[in-house]
Amino acid sequence: MMRQIFLDTETTGLSAEGGDRVIEIGCVELFNRKLTGNNLHFYLNPERDSHEDALKVHGISNDFLRDKPKFAQVAQEVLDYLRGAEIIIHNAAFDVGFLNKELERVGEAPFTTHVTSVIDTLVMAKQMFPGKRNSLDALCDRLGVDNSGRTLHGALLDAALLADVYINLTRGQEALLIDISDDQPQHQSIGSIDLSSYHLPVLRANAQELTTHEDLLKQLDKASGGKTVWRNLGESLGS
Repeated sequence: MMRQIFLDTETTGLSAEGGDRVIEIGCVELFNRKLTGNNLHFYLNPERDSHEDALKVHGISNDFLRDKPKFAQVAQEVLDYLRGAEIIIHNAAFDVGFLNKELERVGEAPFTTHVTSVIDTLVMAKQMFPGKRNSLDALCDRLGVDNSGRTLHGALLDAALLADVYINLTRGQEALLIDISDDQPQHQSIGSIDLSSYHLPVLRANAQELTTHEDLLKQLDKASGGKTVWRNLGESLGS
């Protein structure tokens, strides 16, 4: 049974070390790859104004945040919600860096000590699509995830989009997993089978198949500049 939390934050700027603060936390829960609806969302009073560039990204005004709770007031609820889960974030270094700074301010241990693990979908995407744009919007477009409602960044919306992106990125992996219920034995003994009585026919390639195979080998040999392993191996064995 796996509990996964997709997390996103919005901030007053780009530098946690420089004093920028978290203004929004959005979390979406998946359990066994299914949305549960048990999400978490807070707007926070950062006790400072957002930079102009940040306002253009998230559109959350300073006035709107003034009566919202401070991080210290919700820190325990956030940690209780995240505890023991696998956390999935796009560009995790950014969000974890900000959350670590917020946790440090309230005397709490770093973020990763409260959760099972952190997966960065940006790292995943760069491995799967090297050399391509791998922003959340780009991945939505590439994977067919509807992001038409994302005119501005919002933590809860982005966490929900990320959940959809992640499911698409990892689609097919569940086919490799064996679902074993609690009332089924996890190990079954299989007796040995005597195959000595079976006759396995050898089907040899005909002349046309051999010619086609040789043509393909020549094409591969040409494409590699004569560096194919089987040619070199054949030459070394023949010498």
